Amino acid sequence: MVLAACGGATPEPEPPRPSPALWEIKSGDGTLEGWLFGTIHTLPDGADWETPALSDAIEGADILIVEIAGLDDSAAVSAVFTRLAQTPGQLPLTSRLAAQHRPALGELIAKAGYETGDFATIESWAAALMLAQSLQGGDPDNGVDRALLRRFRGRPVQELEGAERQLSIFDQLPEADQRDLLAAVVEESRKPQGESERLAKMWRAGDMTALARENSQGLLADAQLRDALLVRRNARWAALLAQSLPADPPALIAVGAAHMAGPDALPALLQKRGYTVTRIQ
Repeated sequence: MVLAACGGATPEPEPPRPSPALWEIKSGDGTLEGWLFGTIHTLPDGADWETPALSDAIEGADILIVEIAGLDDSAAVSAVFTRLAQTPGQLPLTSRLAAQHRPALGELIAKAGYETGDFATIESWAAALMLAQSLQGGDPDNGVDRALLRRFRGRPVQELEGAERQLSIFDQLPEADQRDLLAAVVEESRKPQGESERLAKMWRAGDMTALARENSQGLLADAQLRDALLVRRNARWAALLAQSLPADPPALIAVGAAHMAGPDALPALLQKRGYTVTRIQ
């Protein structure tokens, strides 16, 4: 202990430099149309993620395209959530899941600081999202999406969905799928602590192979949920981008990294539409 105090201890290894995945988009004639960047919505305090290549894309883009442009307007997002989430006469939350999930659901409700009665009028999808927040290991205020919105103040920002449309996707799920979503969140809560940190490391390293595997696990292992939350949204976004990219100056398209991984993700879909999509980081 004395030797360690005098400086004899082996220093902690330096963490690897960040290299989150970034792609360049060019049209068929070689015109630069913009960049694709997969984001992560929560990060611990002090997490570094910006790189020279990403800084160049941020500086070179005239437009930022995100899922929701008004993320910082928490009151507006909360108002949309509250309006869509509440329907009187809901079954008790524990009654909406099979018996094997109920003990873990009760533990998760308590851990999240709620009581069972708090969900008396809350639809199953909304309860799932509320409880999922307690599992996030980082701070949404540190999310990459919010940081990019701050960097683009004074420049145009476009949204692919907006809060209303995004939350409506959950709201329009059949009740059986909403309950599957809730059960998946409960199962996530039973995993060892550190899951969020593991995903953040994958993202920071730009490990798209590992992230693609995640797209078929957890709640996305359910085919109906994966289709609604990932596949159909990617297809719609690719169609929107194919219309807007030729008309607009270079854009930085920054959406959740799950939408960038796999054969039905945005890089692959834009490639099919005739764009050259090259990973540059």
